[in-house]
Amino acid sequence: MQYTDKKAIFGWSMYDWANSAFATTVMAGFFPIFFKQYWSADVDTVVSTARLGLANSLAGMTIAFSAPFLGAIADRGTSKKKFLLFFAYVGATATLLLFFISKGSWPMAIALYILATIGFLGGNIFYDALITDIASEKIFDFVSGLGFALGYLGGGILFAFNVWTTLNPEVLGFENPGEAMQFSFISVGIWWTVFSIPLFLFVKERKNKRTEPYLSLVKAGIIQLKETFRKIRHLKIIFLFLISYWLYIDGVNSIIYMAIDYGISIGLKSDDLIVALLITQFIGFPASLGFVYLGGKIGTRHAIFTAIAVYLCISFYGAFLSNEHEFFIMATLVGLVQGGIQALSRSYYARIIPVDKSAEYFGFYNLVGKFAAILGPMLIGGTGLLMKSLGYSSTIASRVSISSVSIFFIAGGILFYFVTEERGREEIKNLS
Repeated sequence: MQYTDKKAIFGWSMYDWANSAFATTVMAGFFPIFFKQYWSADVDTVVSTARLGLANSLAGMTIAFSAPFLGAIADRGTSKKKFLLFFAYVGATATLLLFFISKGSWPMAIALYILATIGFLGGNIFYDALITDIASEKIFDFVSGLGFALGYLGGGILFAFNVWTTLNPEVLGFENPGEAMQFSFISVGIWWTVFSIPLFLFVKERKNKRTEPYLSLVKAGIIQLKETFRKIRHLKIIFLFLISYWLYIDGVNSIIYMAIDYGISIGLKSDDLIVALLITQFIGFPASLGFVYLGGKIGTRHAIFTAIAVYLCISFYGAFLSNEHEFFIMATLVGLVQGGIQALSRSYYARIIPVDKSAEYFGFYNLVGKFAAILGPMLIGGTGLLMKSLGYSSTIASRVSISSVSIFFIAGGILFYFVTEERGREEIKNLS
Protein backbone atom coordinates (compact mmCIF):
# COMPACT_ATOMS: atom_id res chain seq x y z
CA MET A 1 0.00 0.00 0.00
CA GLN A 2 1.02 3.62 -0.40
CA TYR A 3 2.38 5.11 2.81
CA THR A 4 0.94 8.48 1.80
CA ASP A 5 -2.62 7.11 1.82
CA LYS A 6 -4.46 9.96 3.55
CA LYS A 7 -7.59 7.88 4.09
CA ALA A 8 -5.61 5.24 6.00
CA ILE A 9 -3.92 7.88 8.16
CA PHE A 10 -7.27 9.57 8.80
CA GLY A 11 -8.95 6.27 9.67
CA TRP A 12 -6.16 5.25 12.03
CA SER A 13 -6.12 8.64 13.77
CA MET A 14 -9.88 8.66 14.25
CA TYR A 15 -9.65 5.63 16.53
CA ASP A 16 -7.89 7.86 19.07
CA TRP A 17 -10.80 10.30 18.71
CA ALA A 18 -13.16 7.35 19.31
CA ASN A 19 -11.67 5.62 22.35
CA SER A 20 -10.38 8.72 24.18
CA ALA A 21 -14.00 9.39 25.14
CA PHE A 22 -13.72 6.41 27.48
CA ALA A 23 -10.49 7.68 29.03
CA THR A 24 -11.91 11.14 29.73
CA THR A 25 -15.63 10.75 30.46
CA VAL A 26 -15.50 7.31 32.10
CA MET A 27 -12.07 6.62 33.60
CA ALA A 28 -10.98 10.12 34.60
CA GLY A 29 -14.36 11.80 34.95
CA PHE A 30 -17.67 10.23 35.82
CA PHE A 31 -17.20 6.57 36.71
CA PRO A 32 -15.30 7.19 39.98
CA ILE A 33 -17.92 9.76 41.04
CA PHE A 34 -20.93 7.68 40.01
CA PHE A 35 -19.44 4.54 41.51
CA LYS A 36 -19.07 6.19 44.92
CA GLN A 37 -22.38 8.06 44.95
CA TYR A 38 -24.69 5.58 43.19
CA TRP A 39 -23.43 2.01 42.82
CA SER A 40 -21.61 2.07 46.17
CA ALA A 41 -24.01 4.40 47.96
CA ASP A 42 -23.96 4.17 51.77
CA VAL A 43 -20.60 2.38 51.64
CA ASP A 44 -17.54 3.74 53.40
CA THR A 45 -15.47 5.80 50.96
CA VAL A 46 -12.33 3.85 51.84
CA VAL A 47 -14.09 0.62 50.85
CA SER A 48 -15.40 2.05 47.57
CA THR A 49 -11.96 3.42 46.74
CA ALA A 50 -10.43 -0.01 47.39
CA ARG A 51 -13.00 -1.64 45.10
CA LEU A 52 -12.30 0.81 42.29
CA GLY A 53 -8.55 0.46 42.74
CA LEU A 54 -8.82 -3.33 42.58
CA ALA A 55 -10.88 -3.09 39.38
CA ASN A 56 -8.26 -0.90 37.70
CA SER A 57 -5.49 -3.23 38.85
CA LEU A 58 -7.24 -6.37 37.58
CA ALA A 59 -7.88 -4.84 34.15
CA GLY A 60 -4.36 -3.47 33.86
CA MET A 61 -2.67 -6.67 34.99
CA THR A 62 -4.79 -8.78 32.61
CA ILE A 63 -3.67 -6.73 29.63
CA ALA A 64 -0.10 -6.29 30.87
CA PHE A 65 0.55 -10.02 31.03
CA SER A 66 -1.35 -10.92 27.85
CA ALA A 67 -0.16 -8.02 25.66
CA PRO A 68 3.08 -9.53 24.28
CA PHE A 69 1.39 -12.90 23.73
CA LEU A 70 -1.56 -11.37 21.86
CA GLY A 71 0.82 -9.28 19.79
CA ALA A 72 2.85 -12.33 18.78
CA ILE A 73 -0.30 -14.12 17.56
CA ALA A 74 -1.55 -11.03 15.72
CA ASP A 75 1.75 -10.57 13.89
CA ARG A 76 1.91 -14.18 12.69
CA GLY A 77 -1.69 -14.24 11.55
CA THR A 78 -2.02 -10.69 10.18
CA SER A 79 -4.80 -10.14 12.68
CA LYS A 80 -4.13 -6.75 14.23
CA LYS A 81 -7.36 -5.26 12.88
CA LYS A 82 -9.39 -8.28 13.97
CA PHE A 83 -8.04 -8.09 17.50
CA LEU A 84 -8.60 -4.34 17.58
CA LEU A 85 -12.20 -4.79 16.40
CA PHE A 86 -12.82 -7.38 19.12
CA PHE A 87 -11.38 -5.29 21.96
CA ALA A 88 -12.99 -2.06 20.75
CA TYR A 89 -16.49 -3.42 20.65
CA VAL A 90 -16.13 -5.36 23.90
CA GLY A 91 -15.12 -2.06 25.51
CA ALA A 92 -17.84 0.02 23.86
CA THR A 93 -20.58 -2.51 24.62
CA ALA A 94 -19.55 -2.89 28.28
CA THR A 95 -19.48 0.91 28.65
CA LEU A 96 -22.95 1.29 27.16
CA LEU A 97 -24.36 -1.42 29.46
CA LEU A 98 -23.28 0.57 32.53
CA PHE A 99 -26.34 2.74 31.91
CA PHE A 100 -28.63 -0.16 32.87
CA ILE A 101 -26.98 -1.03 36.21
CA SER A 102 -29.27 -0.25 39.13
CA LYS A 103 -28.33 1.62 42.29
CA GLY A 104 -26.26 -0.39 44.77
CA SER A 105 -25.27 -3.06 42.20
CA TRP A 106 -21.57 -2.39 42.54
CA PRO A 107 -20.39 -5.95 41.61
CA MET A 108 -22.04 -5.72 38.19
CA ALA A 109 -20.80 -2.15 37.70
CA ILE A 110 -17.25 -3.25 38.56
CA ALA A 111 -17.46 -6.27 36.24
CA LEU A 112 -18.56 -4.15 33.29
CA TYR A 113 -15.96 -1.49 34.09
CA ILE A 114 -13.22 -4.14 34.09
CA LEU A 115 -14.44 -5.45 30.72
CA ALA A 116 -14.60 -1.94 29.28
CA THR A 117 -11.11 -1.11 30.55
CA ILE A 118 -9.71 -4.34 29.11
CA GLY A 119 -11.32 -3.39 25.79
CA PHE A 120 -9.74 0.05 25.96
CA LEU A 121 -6.26 -1.10 26.96
CA GLY A 122 -6.25 -4.22 24.78
CA GLY A 123 -7.34 -2.34 21.69
CA ASN A 124 -4.52 0.15 22.12
CA ILE A 125 -1.93 -2.62 21.68
CA PHE A 126 -3.06 -3.28 18.13
CA TYR A 127 -3.91 0.33 17.39
CA ASP A 128 -0.33 1.36 18.26
CA ALA A 129 1.12 -1.50 16.22
CA LEU A 130 -0.84 -0.54 13.08
CA ILE A 131 1.19 2.67 12.75
CA THR A 132 3.88 0.69 10.92
CA ASP A 133 1.25 -0.46 8.39
CA ILE A 134 -0.13 2.96 7.50
CA ALA A 135 2.89 5.25 7.63
CA SER A 136 6.52 5.36 6.56
CA GLU A 137 9.21 6.09 9.11
CA LYS A 138 9.55 9.68 7.90
CA ILE A 139 6.04 10.58 9.04
CA PHE A 140 5.78 8.45 12.20
CA ASP A 141 5.99 11.56 14.37
CA PHE A 142 3.26 13.38 12.45
CA VAL A 143 0.88 10.42 12.36
CA SER A 144 1.42 9.54 16.02
CA GLY A 145 0.97 13.17 17.03
CA LEU A 146 -2.17 13.50 14.89
CA GLY A 147 -3.70 10.51 16.66
CA PHE A 148 -3.06 11.92 20.12
CA ALA A 149 -4.23 15.39 19.05
CA LEU A 150 -7.55 14.07 17.73
CA GLY A 151 -7.86 11.96 20.87
CA TYR A 152 -7.57 15.03 23.09
CA LEU A 153 -10.02 16.95 20.93
CA GLY A 154 -12.60 14.19 20.55
CA GLY A 155 -12.40 13.07 24.16
CA GLY A 156 -12.56 16.68 25.31
CA ILE A 157 -15.60 17.53 23.17
CA LEU A 158 -17.69 14.64 24.44
CA PHE A 159 -16.54 15.19 28.02
CA ALA A 160 -17.44 18.88 27.81
CA PHE A 161 -20.87 17.95 26.44
CA ASN A 162 -21.43 15.44 29.25
CA VAL A 163 -20.31 17.94 31.89
CA TRP A 164 -22.73 20.49 30.40
CA THR A 165 -25.63 18.01 30.53
CA THR A 166 -24.95 17.21 34.19
CA LEU A 167 -24.99 20.93 34.98
CA ASN A 168 -28.15 21.49 32.91
CA PRO A 169 -30.01 18.14 33.05
CA GLU A 170 -33.41 19.63 32.30
CA VAL A 171 -32.32 20.73 28.81
CA LEU A 172 -32.29 17.11 27.60
CA GLY A 173 -35.21 16.06 29.76
CA PHE A 174 -33.30 14.50 32.66
CA GLU A 175 -34.76 14.89 36.13
CA ASN A 176 -31.43 15.37 37.90
CA PRO A 177 -27.64 15.44 37.32
CA GLY A 178 -27.40 11.74 38.24
CA GLU A 179 -29.56 10.72 35.29
CA ALA A 180 -27.51 12.91 32.96
CA MET A 181 -24.29 11.40 34.29
CA GLN A 182 -25.67 7.88 33.84
CA PHE A 183 -26.62 8.72 30.23
CA SER A 184 -22.99 9.69 29.58
CA PHE A 185 -22.09 5.98 29.55
CA ILE A 186 -24.42 5.44 26.59
CA SER A 187 -22.92 8.44 24.81
CA VAL A 188 -19.40 7.03 25.22
CA GLY A 189 -20.40 3.57 23.97
CA ILE A 190 -22.02 5.02 20.85
CA TRP A 191 -19.18 7.51 20.25
CA TRP A 192 -16.54 4.78 20.58
CA THR A 193 -18.42 2.48 18.18
CA VAL A 194 -19.25 5.02 15.47
CA PHE A 195 -15.88 6.73 15.26
CA SER A 196 -14.01 3.40 15.16
CA ILE A 197 -15.57 2.65 11.77
CA PRO A 198 -13.12 4.75 9.66
CA LEU A 199 -10.17 2.65 10.85
CA PHE A 200 -11.80 -0.61 9.78
CA LEU A 201 -12.86 0.89 6.43
CA PHE A 202 -9.67 2.63 5.37
CA VAL A 203 -6.69 0.95 7.08
CA LYS A 204 -5.13 -1.94 5.19
CA GLU A 205 -2.96 -4.24 7.24
CA ARG A 206 0.28 -5.55 5.77
CA LYS A 207 -0.31 -9.18 4.79
CA ASN A 208 1.70 -12.04 6.20
CA LYS A 209 2.81 -14.47 3.53
CA ARG A 210 2.17 -17.40 5.84
CA THR A 211 -1.37 -18.47 6.72
CA GLU A 212 -1.78 -20.73 9.73
CA PRO A 213 -4.75 -22.26 11.60
CA TYR A 214 -5.66 -20.47 14.83
CA LEU A 215 -4.45 -23.36 17.03
CA SER A 216 -1.10 -23.25 15.28
CA LEU A 217 -1.03 -19.48 15.73
CA VAL A 218 -1.47 -19.88 19.48
CA LYS A 219 1.37 -22.40 19.73
CA ALA A 220 3.58 -20.34 17.41
CA GLY A 221 2.69 -17.21 19.34
CA ILE A 222 3.95 -18.72 22.59
CA ILE A 223 7.20 -19.80 20.97
CA GLN A 224 7.65 -16.43 19.27
CA LEU A 225 6.94 -14.61 22.53
CA LYS A 226 9.70 -16.50 24.30
CA GLU A 227 12.06 -15.81 21.41
CA THR A 228 11.22 -12.11 21.33
CA PHE A 229 11.72 -11.77 25.08
CA ARG A 230 15.11 -13.44 24.69
CA LYS A 231 16.00 -11.06 21.86
CA ILE A 232 14.85 -7.94 23.70
CA ARG A 233 17.16 -8.78 26.58
CA HIS A 234 20.05 -8.76 24.12
CA LEU A 235 18.84 -5.76 22.10
CA LYS A 236 20.40 -3.22 24.41
CA ILE A 237 18.89 -0.11 22.83
CA ILE A 238 15.31 -1.42 22.81
CA PHE A 239 15.71 -2.78 26.33
CA LEU A 240 17.25 0.48 27.55
CA PHE A 241 14.49 2.51 25.90
CA LEU A 242 11.79 0.40 27.55
CA ILE A 243 13.36 0.90 30.98
CA SER A 244 13.76 4.66 30.48
CA TYR A 245 10.21 4.87 29.10
CA TRP A 246 8.90 2.94 32.09
CA LEU A 247 10.50 5.46 34.45
CA TYR A 248 9.51 8.76 32.83
CA ILE A 249 6.05 7.58 31.75
CA ASP A 250 5.52 6.37 35.34
CA GLY A 251 6.08 9.97 36.37
CA VAL A 252 3.69 11.21 33.67
CA ASN A 253 0.95 8.74 34.64
CA SER A 254 1.42 9.43 38.34
CA ILE A 255 0.76 13.12 37.79
CA ILE A 256 -2.29 12.30 35.64
CA TYR A 257 -3.78 9.86 38.13
CA MET A 258 -2.88 11.72 41.33
CA ALA A 259 -3.51 15.35 40.28
CA ILE A 260 -7.22 15.34 41.19
CA ASP A 261 -6.53 13.64 44.51
CA TYR A 262 -3.75 16.15 45.19
CA GLY A 263 -6.06 19.06 44.36
CA ILE A 264 -8.61 17.78 46.86
CA SER A 265 -5.86 17.29 49.46
CA ILE A 266 -4.86 20.97 49.28
CA GLY A 267 -8.47 22.14 49.50
CA LEU A 268 -9.54 22.82 45.91
CA LYS A 269 -13.18 22.42 44.83
CA SER A 270 -14.27 19.51 42.65
CA ASP A 271 -15.74 21.90 40.04
CA ASP A 272 -12.34 23.58 39.67
CA LEU A 273 -10.69 20.18 39.23
CA ILE A 274 -13.12 19.29 36.42
CA VAL A 275 -12.29 22.62 34.74
CA ALA A 276 -8.58 21.79 35.05
CA LEU A 277 -9.17 18.42 33.37
CA LEU A 278 -10.96 20.14 30.49
CA ILE A 279 -8.08 22.64 30.16
CA THR A 280 -5.62 19.78 29.81
CA GLN A 281 -7.79 18.09 27.18
CA PHE A 282 -8.26 21.06 24.89
CA ILE A 283 -4.71 22.36 25.17
CA GLY A 284 -3.51 18.82 24.45
CA PHE A 285 -5.04 18.98 20.95
CA PRO A 286 -2.88 21.73 19.40
CA ALA A 287 0.05 20.97 21.72
CA SER A 288 0.36 17.39 20.43
CA LEU A 289 0.69 18.69 16.88
CA GLY A 290 3.02 21.42 18.11
CA PHE A 291 5.35 18.84 19.60
CA VAL A 292 5.41 16.99 16.29
CA TYR A 293 6.55 20.24 14.66
CA LEU A 294 9.12 20.71 17.40
CA GLY A 295 10.36 17.16 16.84
CA GLY A 296 10.80 17.92 13.16
CA LYS A 297 12.88 21.00 13.98
CA ILE A 298 15.11 19.74 16.80
CA GLY A 299 14.74 15.99 16.39
CA THR A 300 12.37 13.53 18.09
CA ARG A 301 14.94 12.60 20.71
CA HIS A 302 15.55 16.21 21.77
CA ALA A 303 11.80 16.92 21.82
CA ILE A 304 11.28 14.01 24.23
CA PHE A 305 14.06 15.42 26.42
CA THR A 306 12.26 18.78 26.36
CA ALA A 307 9.01 17.17 27.51
CA ILE A 308 10.82 15.33 30.33
CA ALA A 309 12.39 18.62 31.45
CA VAL A 310 8.99 20.36 31.50
CA TYR A 311 7.51 17.53 33.55
CA LEU A 312 10.42 17.80 35.97
CA CYS A 313 9.55 21.48 36.46
CA ILE A 314 5.86 20.59 36.88
CA SER A 315 6.67 18.11 39.66
CA PHE A 316 8.43 20.87 41.60
CA TYR A 317 5.89 23.60 40.72
CA GLY A 318 3.04 21.43 42.00
CA ALA A 319 4.48 21.51 45.51
CA PHE A 320 3.88 25.27 45.75
CA LEU A 321 0.26 25.52 44.52
CA SER A 322 -2.04 27.56 46.75
CA ASN A 323 -5.21 28.25 44.70
CA GLU A 324 -7.25 27.11 41.72
CA HIS A 325 -5.60 29.61 39.34
CA GLU A 326 -2.17 28.12 40.00
CA PHE A 327 -3.68 24.65 39.56
CA PHE A 328 -5.02 25.79 36.17
CA ILE A 329 -1.48 26.86 35.23
CA MET A 330 -0.23 23.38 36.11
CA ALA A 331 -3.06 21.85 34.05
CA THR A 332 -1.98 24.04 31.12
CA LEU A 333 1.63 22.93 31.42
CA VAL A 334 0.56 19.28 31.55
CA GLY A 335 -1.61 19.79 28.47
CA LEU A 336 1.34 21.29 26.60
CA VAL A 337 3.55 18.21 27.02
CA GLN A 338 1.36 15.22 27.86
CA GLY A 339 0.30 14.39 24.30
CA GLY A 340 3.72 15.27 22.95
CA ILE A 341 5.70 12.90 25.15
CA GLN A 342 3.20 10.09 24.51
CA ALA A 343 3.10 10.60 20.74
CA LEU A 344 6.84 10.99 20.22
CA SER A 345 7.67 8.07 22.52
CA ARG A 346 5.40 5.85 20.42
CA SER A 347 6.86 7.01 17.11
CA TYR A 348 10.45 6.83 18.41
CA TYR A 349 9.91 3.24 19.53
CA ALA A 350 8.36 2.36 16.16
CA ARG A 351 11.66 3.40 14.53
CA ILE A 352 13.85 1.00 16.51
CA ILE A 353 11.77 -2.20 16.33
CA PRO A 354 11.36 -4.78 13.51
CA VAL A 355 8.43 -3.65 11.32
CA ASP A 356 7.22 -7.21 10.69
CA LYS A 357 6.86 -7.84 14.44
CA SER A 358 5.30 -4.51 15.39
CA ALA A 359 2.32 -5.90 17.35
CA GLU A 360 4.56 -8.21 19.33
CA TYR A 361 7.08 -5.50 20.21
CA PHE A 362 4.31 -3.03 20.94
CA GLY A 363 2.92 -5.70 23.25
CA PHE A 364 6.03 -5.27 25.38
CA TYR A 365 5.75 -1.50 25.01
CA ASN A 366 2.20 -1.59 26.34
CA LEU A 367 3.20 -4.04 29.07
CA VAL A 368 5.70 -1.46 30.29
CA GLY A 369 3.08 1.27 29.98
CA LYS A 370 0.55 -0.69 32.04
CA PHE A 371 3.06 -1.34 34.83
CA ALA A 372 3.90 2.35 34.85
CA ALA A 373 2.07 4.36 37.52
CA ILE A 374 2.54 1.52 39.99
CA LEU A 375 5.72 2.83 41.58
CA GLY A 376 4.75 6.50 41.30
CA PRO A 377 1.59 6.43 43.42
CA MET A 378 3.38 4.16 45.90
CA LEU A 379 6.21 6.68 46.16
CA ILE A 380 3.77 9.60 46.53
CA GLY A 381 1.82 7.79 49.24
CA GLY A 382 4.92 6.55 51.03
CA THR A 383 6.55 9.98 51.00
CA GLY A 384 3.40 11.53 52.42
CA LEU A 385 3.24 8.99 55.24
CA LEU A 386 6.93 9.50 55.99
CA MET A 387 6.51 13.26 56.21
CA LYS A 388 3.50 12.82 58.49
CA SER A 389 5.48 10.49 60.75
CA LEU A 390 8.15 13.18 61.02
CA GLY A 391 5.57 15.57 62.40
CA TYR A 392 4.73 17.67 59.33
CA SER A 393 1.16 18.74 58.54
CA SER A 394 -1.00 16.92 55.97
CA THR A 395 -0.71 19.85 53.54
CA ILE A 396 3.09 19.94 53.70
CA ALA A 397 3.25 16.14 53.43
CA SER A 398 1.07 16.26 50.29
CA ARG A 399 3.22 18.98 48.73
CA VAL A 400 6.46 17.11 49.35
CA SER A 401 4.97 13.83 48.12
CA ILE A 402 3.87 15.26 44.75
CA SER A 403 7.38 16.56 44.10
CA SER A 404 8.83 13.10 44.78
CA VAL A 405 7.89 11.97 41.25
CA SER A 406 10.75 14.14 39.98
CA ILE A 407 12.95 11.10 40.67
CA PHE A 408 11.31 9.26 37.75
CA PHE A 409 11.92 12.08 35.28
CA ILE A 410 15.55 12.43 36.34
CA ALA A 411 16.27 8.67 36.15
CA GLY A 412 14.29 8.19 32.94
CA GLY A 413 16.01 11.14 31.28
CA ILE A 414 19.46 9.86 32.20
CA LEU A 415 18.77 6.41 30.73
CA PHE A 416 17.14 7.87 27.61
CA TYR A 417 20.35 9.82 26.98
CA PHE A 418 22.03 6.52 26.01
CA VAL A 419 19.29 5.55 23.51
CA THR A 420 19.87 6.48 19.86
CA GLU A 421 18.00 5.48 16.71
CA GLU A 422 21.23 4.71 14.86
CA ARG A 423 22.37 2.13 17.40
CA GLY A 424 18.87 0.68 17.58
CA ARG A 425 18.69 0.17 13.80
CA GLU A 426 22.16 -1.35 13.78
CA GLU A 427 21.16 -3.90 16.42
CA ILE A 428 18.04 -4.88 14.48
CA LYS A 429 20.10 -5.19 11.30
CA ASN A 430 22.63 -7.43 13.02
CA LEU A 431 19.81 -9.50 14.52
CA SER A 432 18.30 -10.24 11.11
